[in-house]
Amino acid sequence: MGKSDELVKYMTERFVKYIDTPKDVRRQVRLDRKVLREPWEYRWFGMIPFSIRMWADKWRREKEK
Repeated sequence: MGKSDELVKYMTERFVKYIDTPKDVRRQVRLDRKVLREPWEYRWFGMIPFSIRMWADKWRREKEK
């Protein structure tokens, strides 16, 4: 029963902290998080999508010539 009490206490603290912050600050934090976040491809697969994209661009340029 102790774990559920801790969970309720934690969730209550988070909720109160969220409600106490002004709406402008919450919106700004959300926008900052969105801007700093890297695309899902890089988070999941690292540099592989980047290297494939570079290779494909180089291949297309050579093909056009």
